[in-house]
Amino acid sequence: MNSQEKDFVVFEKIDKSYDGEILVVKNLNLNIAKGEFVTMLGPSGSGKTTTLMMLAGFETPTNGEIFLQGKPISKIPPYEREIGMVFQNYALFPHMTVQENLSFPLEVRKLSKVEITEKVKKALDMVELGEFGTRFPAQLSGGQQQRVALARALVFEPRLVLMDEPLGALDKNLREQMQYEIKHIHERIEITVVYVTHDQSEALTMSNRIAVFNDGVIQQLSTPDILYEKPENSFVAQFIGENNRMTGTIKKIDDTYCYADLDGGGSVKALKINVGSIGEKTQLSVRPERVTVNSSKTSGENSFLGEIKELIYLGDHIRARLEVCGNDEFIVKMPNEGNIQLSEGQSIDVSWSSEDIRALDFK
Repeated sequence: MNSQEKDFVVFEKIDKSYDGEILVVKNLNLNIAKGEFVTMLGPSGSGKTTTLMMLAGFETPTNGEIFLQGKPISKIPPYEREIGMVFQNYALFPHMTVQENLSFPLEVRKLSKVEITEKVKKALDMVELGEFGTRFPAQLSGGQQQRVALARALVFEPRLVLMDEPLGALDKNLREQMQYEIKHIHERIEITVVYVTHDQSEALTMSNRIAVFNDGVIQQLSTPDILYEKPENSFVAQFIGENNRMTGTIKKIDDTYCYADLDGGGSVKALKINVGSIGEKTQLSVRPERVTVNSSKTSGENSFLGEIKELIYLGDHIRARLEVCGNDEFIVKMPNEGNIQLSEGQSIDVSWSSEDIRALDFK
């Protein structure tokens, strides 16, 4: 991959303010490779949609520059950027048939009727709606409308496709189905996609890389597995997936580990990731599936007594809520192997490896 493909989209020192005082995006630097699927993930107000809108051309950076294929685009109007857009509300023309909706961006670009017919057919086949060309949007289901919106974004073969919460209006089952469809279309046609969502499972399912936004800053930019398994700070640990959070005071640090006294009693040994000094507070993060429930008393590091507060049967696994070290929201996920003999109110031993618990910044 040459440098232009590797740096297909570049955000360079981007700031954005609406009032001249408060920055909603702060010193953003981000490179996206050609053919990559990058998701901007974060809570409302984190700056992710503003960043997407600056790339689309609907907002202008206060400082910095955005490059597309090596060329600055901040002064280029949206319609000249050759970027496809998919929105949550579909934005289809209700008075036009599906074919007419797809033809419109091609007619604007003054393609011949033969080319338009060919490209519309290709785009509809891509989203498996070849038989629906003569229908109007109101005659389609929500999922079908969203696929038409996706086809319209792809029909003129843009350099880049931007998607802003495109599945937010769909029900859970349809949303999950559409996640896989979009992922497979991306893999098939190898187009570059920048996607915005606040739904972490959606981001984990679809993306090559995820940029986690909070307070206008990218907190971590990683592949889905690294983001989940190795969060770099307490915000990412809490925001991505389910997480058991404990707080403690640092009593010892070496090259690899942090040793802390928990606020709720007991001591832990954890991987040292992002911590202060001895005597300062740290947040400790361990995933529910990394905790082992022991039928007999265990000894050694990170072994504690817990009391079962709630058991929930979820088919392939059992979700237990425990009180551990004063934390009565401590979650454990156990594979359902058909032989789990547990009951609410029962005391059990739990433990986890020091490699599975991360000592992070205290917030």
